[in-house]
Amino acid sequence: MPDDPGAAAPAVTRGEVARGAGLAGLSRAGALIEALAQPLYIWMFGLAGYGIYVALWGAVSLLTNLLDLSMTSALQRVVPTRESEALAHGAVKLALLATVLPATAVAAVVSLNAEAIAPIFSAAPADAARLPTAIALFIWALPLWTFIEVATSAVRARRAFGPEIRLRIFWEQLARLAFAAGFFAMGFQSIGLMAAHLSSLFVTALLCLPLLARYYDVRTLLHAPLPRALALELIGSGMALLPANLSRRMLIDAPPLLINFMLPGARGAAASGIFEIARKLSTVPYIVRQAFQYVLGPLSSAQAHADRAAIAPLYEFASRVSTALVIPLAGLLVFTGADVLSVYRREAMAALPLLALLSAARAAEAIVGPAATIVEMTGHRALPLLNSLLAFLIWIVLALWLTPSLGAMGMAIAVSAAVLASTWAAAVELRVSDGLSPFGRKLFQGLAVALVGVAAMALVEHFTGGPLRFALNLAIWAATSWLALRYGLTREERLALGGVARRLRLV
Repeated sequence: MPDDPGAAAPAVTRGEVARGAGLAGLSRAGALIEALAQPLYIWMFGLAGYGIYVALWGAVSLLTNLLDLSMTSALQRVVPTRESEALAHGAVKLALLATVLPATAVAAVVSLNAEAIAPIFSAAPADAARLPTAIALFIWALPLWTFIEVATSAVRARRAFGPEIRLRIFWEQLARLAFAAGFFAMGFQSIGLMAAHLSSLFVTALLCLPLLARYYDVRTLLHAPLPRALALELIGSGMALLPANLSRRMLIDAPPLLINFMLPGARGAAASGIFEIARKLSTVPYIVRQAFQYVLGPLSSAQAHADRAAIAPLYEFASRVSTALVIPLAGLLVFTGADVLSVYRREAMAALPLLALLSAARAAEAIVGPAATIVEMTGHRALPLLNSLLAFLIWIVLALWLTPSLGAMGMAIAVSAAVLASTWAAAVELRVSDGLSPFGRKLFQGLAVALVGVAAMALVEHFTGGPLRFALNLAIWAATSWLALRYGLTREERLALGGVARRLRLV
């Protein structure tokens, strides 16, 4: 257990940001494993079966983010700034009580009323008959996922980013794949995929218990006081961040759910699956940006508490690395998308234009780095709400307008526009409120190198095909990423990458 958090926090360095982002990125590589497992799920359970699964998971995830009251973000603000261990433990205890108990109650109500809820979802005829049972079972992912999210957030609040790796990669993803294969072998239909997800979450939740005990004293956690001032600060921070967090998750979880509601029967289930294929693949470049979001949450909160001006170099560093890595990777997905989708069932090729659009949006989003996270974590309580409202309004208007006629493509347009609007709004706000900006000579150098590499990939895609196209574009991506890091970062920033920089000969 750490020392007294009330002691003066040491200055956060670029090296600490890089190490934390590397570990957090590795933990978020679970999204990469899920993207790789996606074609296997579709081969085993069918596109429509996968579509109803992602719609139900979208509903569970949205409920989780509503019921957790943004405690996962509030802990990043509160725990690093407590004057005593008792108060730090009290914050975690309150976060767990305030989230897991309501989630369990909601799961019980939904499970008991699954028959009445099932008709609002679109499903293929073969899946529709089993839908009430699937809902009654799968809703119990809600308290499990809520506990996992809050527990791992409490660990990150201790500046410990590595321990999530085993949970999020091995148990949350690889175990799910193993369970899915087992249920498929036993003859389960689409409900087997939901049972596999639930099983992996149960194992992960069990493993979170010793992880919590590693960073928090269990006895202190059980008996920690809950002062009124602490409760008001924690819940107040969470409620202030809730609209922004809900908006962000809305753009991830709600699209397949809304597609399922808007398009009838098997068409709605299949369209949800098509959108989720493109969205899941497009999140591969997002892993880099999300890694810096995870790290700069607690680090920027601690740094703002000690020396607000010192956030600037951390923000610039994160934005430059994000630009150098995300844009070439997004280009690789756009121009080798047909090759990637060829491992799915034939009907999955309909996701190609969606993949191109969503990947391009991720690339444009990466340029301003973790601006939204820094806005949230440095005490700006009104701005995250403003950004979330902007994103939600753009998304819902475009989605309701375009999805009935364009299907999954209409939803992709709506999500891309909303993501870019909220992210760039946060960058403008940081510039106005704190004088922080990611833009500078080095960022533009890295951006120029990345765009030249993407243009080269486009030429290869136009003039070649098959395995040769994939191999050439893979080589161009690797070279572009190296050059963008080499010329997009200062020598000091490259040194901050530690052993990676030396192995890649960036210094």
